[in-house]
Amino acid sequence: MDSNGSDTALLARSATPLRSTASDGLKIVVVGGFGVGKTTLVGAVSEIRPLTTEETMTRAGEGVDDLTGVARKRSTTVAFDFGRITLDDRHVLYLFGAPGQERFWFLWDRLFAGALGAVVLVDTRRLADSWYAIDRLEQHGTPFVVARNDFGGPEHSLAEVRAALDLPEHVPLIDCDARDRDSGKQVLIALVRHIQQLALTAHEETP
Repeated sequence: MDSNGSDTALLARSATPLRSTASDGLKIVVVGGFGVGKTTLVGAVSEIRPLTTEETMTRAGEGVDDLTGVARKRSTTVAFDFGRITLDDRHVLYLFGAPGQERFWFLWDRLFAGALGAVVLVDTRRLADSWYAIDRLEQHGTPFVVARNDFGGPEHSLAEVRAALDLPEHVPLIDCDARDRDSGKQVLIALVRHIQQLALTAHEETP
């Protein structure tokens, strides 16, 4: 696609209006380790040009941010990313991408507040970076799914990843490509289905 075509598409996407009938906003948070693809996922699935708080990485971050496996990363989220998906005439899905570096984790509790659920993106090269996100979501009681982002082909099976993360069997674990819009949508669909199943189970267990 030429640059003019790309610019036109971007402008059209940015100008997508919110329907006047929209009355219910649903919040989903995308969390995970540093450089795992949270900003990319939000940008891929959002119907509007996403709001990002990316800043260029400088030498000030050397020795603070662990660049193992993401040495080519040149920018980083310092607050949150924001995108939007219209579900129908009334319901709108708001996506918040959380910053991955440990020094910004204090923002996570605020982002989790009022969230319908969460997506935990993982990179098999840096699985340990996902432990904190899973732990915080479990402590908050926030439903979540785990999505393994594609960084050039999985080196471990999903069963091995589940075992490494000590992930309960009822929590969905799926593959995705954060760059691909359809793949990102499948992750969100998996989350919504998981939330529905949890609600159904809770209802059935209610005396």
